[in-house]
Amino acid sequence: MRLVSMLVVAVALAEAAIAAPPAPPLPQRLHDTGLYAPGTTTLRSEILSFAPQYPLWSDGTTKRRWIQLPAGTAIDATRPDAWEFPAGTRLWKEFSFGRRVETRYIERLADGSWRFATYLWNAEGTDAQLVPEDGTVAPVAGAPGGRYSVPSRNDCLACHEGPAVPVLGFSALQLSPDRDPLAPHAEPARTEHTNLRRLVESGLLRNLPQAMLESPPRIAASSPTARAALGYLHGNCGHCHNEGGALAGVEMVLAQQTDALAESSAKVLASLLGHSSRFRPHGAESARRVDASGGTNVLTLRMKTSNRLARMPPLGVQVVDDAGVALVERWITEITAP
Repeated sequence: MRLVSMLVVAVALAEAAIAAPPAPPLPQRLHDTGLYAPGTTTLRSEILSFAPQYPLWSDGTTKRRWIQLPAGTAIDATRPDAWEFPAGTRLWKEFSFGRRVETRYIERLADGSWRFATYLWNAEGTDAQLVPEDGTVAPVAGAPGGRYSVPSRNDCLACHEGPAVPVLGFSALQLSPDRDPLAPHAEPARTEHTNLRRLVESGLLRNLPQAMLESPPRIAASSPTARAALGYLHGNCGHCHNEGGALAGVEMVLAQQTDALAESSAKVLASLLGHSSRFRPHGAESARRVDASGGTNVLTLRMKTSNRLARMPPLGVQVVDDAGVALVERWITEITAP
């Protein structure tokens, strides 16, 4: 019976792929992706701005983020941690070092697949051009070493294909109105930012469990420091280190599950405490992810090492996030104190 069901699903997917028209080529200019009103750098009226409460560290860049849903559509939140975005969904993330440098673009196509692109801004800030699939490096004042690396398409996939949904930073936990005041690098909530409640009220998010409106998602933690540290690990590491992605075999879970936050926090602790690390610091015979006896904590060692081959995260970071490391180290002190 299960085999028959799988065959039915496979046939349905094949038919949908055949029925879907081929995707048009990616626009060569950012202006042509639909973010701005024609001939301007003013956002279109239907564009929604948002700010995740646990943002990804990106070498100190200033970031802005937007999403657009096709008219008359909505996100299906039946699965709270795997939102179903309608075909035609578009998202943008802008990176700045004093001036706009890069804007990343994600689009869901008619066949249900996602495509990724990056656009590099000109020095005048008038437009951004599509970057080749292999990425590029550009001279940018303020960037580490004066050089800014734009990721390749494979770099994008490496991070975005790890979680259940390739959209990062736009989820029930990240958009919860119950924001964490200690989250490093988080933007203050502003009136133009959408959130979980506003999405539901506007009809753009459907089937969210009522309990998440009555009690907005909040990481279960023993202290404010623990809440912020768990959130930081979720936002910066959880898209790769989770129970269902390519690194599931490592058995280090740093992602939070919105529909089971208490269990998620317990899983994070269980996957860190008492576990030997496959990574060995130079000269060490053994090491632990988090060492309760006061030894080396590989978790933070890899966050702050100057060795680019050992640093975590391995992509998109050249500068150590001192604030993030300090927060996680304070949390480790809390949970390992006698």
